[in-house]
Amino acid sequence: MSLPKDFLWGFATASYQIEGAAETDGRGPSIWDTFCAVPGKIADGSSGVVACDSYNRTGEDIDLLKSLGATAYRFSIAWTRIIPLGGRNDPINQKGIDHYVKFVDDLLAAGIQPFITLFHWDLPDGLDKRYGGLLDREEFPLDFEHYARTMFKAIPKCQHWITFNEPWCSSILGYNTGYFAPGHTSDRSRSAVGDSAREPWIAGHNILVAHGRAVKAYRDDFKPSQGGEIGITLNGDATYPWDPEDPADVEACDRKIEFAISWFADPIYFGHYPESMLKQLGDRLPTFTAEEVALVKGSNDFYGMNHYTANYIKHKPGSPPEDDFLGHLETLFYNKNGDCIGPETQSFWLRPHAQGFRDLLGWLSRRYGNPKMYVTENGTSLKGENDMSLEKIVEDDFRVKYFDDYVRAMAKAVSEDGVDVRGYLAWSLMDNFEWAEGYETRFGVTYVDYVNDQKRHPKKSAKSLKPLFDTLIKKD
Repeated sequence: MSLPKDFLWGFATASYQIEGAAETDGRGPSIWDTFCAVPGKIADGSSGVVACDSYNRTGEDIDLLKSLGATAYRFSIAWTRIIPLGGRNDPINQKGIDHYVKFVDDLLAAGIQPFITLFHWDLPDGLDKRYGGLLDREEFPLDFEHYARTMFKAIPKCQHWITFNEPWCSSILGYNTGYFAPGHTSDRSRSAVGDSAREPWIAGHNILVAHGRAVKAYRDDFKPSQGGEIGITLNGDATYPWDPEDPADVEACDRKIEFAISWFADPIYFGHYPESMLKQLGDRLPTFTAEEVALVKGSNDFYGMNHYTANYIKHKPGSPPEDDFLGHLETLFYNKNGDCIGPETQSFWLRPHAQGFRDLLGWLSRRYGNPKMYVTENGTSLKGENDMSLEKIVEDDFRVKYFDDYVRAMAKAVSEDGVDVRGYLAWSLMDNFEWAEGYETRFGVTYVDYVNDQKRHPKKSAKSLKPLFDTLIKKD
């Protein structure tokens, strides 16, 4: 069991979750600034206005990465620091560009490879107000391409670009359930606007086209001189049948992955949506034009995989409701025999089950022709961690075991199953703003004291990864 000698590993974060400095150096508002200001949307009433103050602590964060032995760091750029209003005809903010250029230079000087995410959910609020943001099929892809080109030109040293982080979340949580910004949903008790049966599929389609435009721009005009690579990051869970003897449950396992991952991956690798989605959604799923297919099909140099958990899957009889987004099925933590998928965490949706990581890596590799892959997020919260003393928090043995189990499962997928994984980025470098859950849920390998001084305290898990990868990565 081993990993290739040039295997990269490190940690991941996202701009709105860690940067703070919401009005510093010309940053404009994102949809998350607007969403957080609405009472009741965030569990603890908080926001990313200060977060981990990482915008002002880049040196400290790089020192932390070095001390932990990381060889890679995934972070995202705040679009509104680059183009505060967001659009292709709006002013560019040089101070924002300069910040990220220096950050990348400093990472490289420290021997750390940057993985830059262009969009980690913080859409410029100006574009949402101007034309509905992700819902505009013409304007959004053009504005995203312009923003992407601006960054490709500014940071030629970056060798690993990610267009979008987890478009499933932007589409479903943003436009179906309304739990994430901009909060659209058909539930009028939660939002005055939204169509849960149609808007998420429109948003997802437009993200794919925007991704395709950015990839074409990079390949045509930047990759020949810069030599880097570009892909998208998709999230999905492992699936097991609630009743292995029931063919409908077995079939529903694939359908669950198709509605989560293949929704985006099938168009990128095959040029069309999964048959299971077309069958259920009909004309609510947009139709690709020939031009869009040309942009989207083949638009991944690598597959970015975010993965955390697994579920037992039980099919539902009858016809699905119009707002269903799972594929007409139930996701459960116990199977027919009463077996539990894994222990509880602070996150209601997350139960560790490391074998699922290996199994899903294999599923993806088989379906998509053994693509080059990077694990761009993997990690866990701990039940009740936020209520513990600092002395207990830093002794996070549960998280140490999670990483040990999951990384070894990945190494088996590589060495025994032939899956082509080139890097692993743990979520997250530090505790941060956990979106709708605010600061109550901690995913970091480093404790952040939000209340007093923003001081970083590495937990046991932070120091566990280097020895683990040292034993698994092949030596010369």
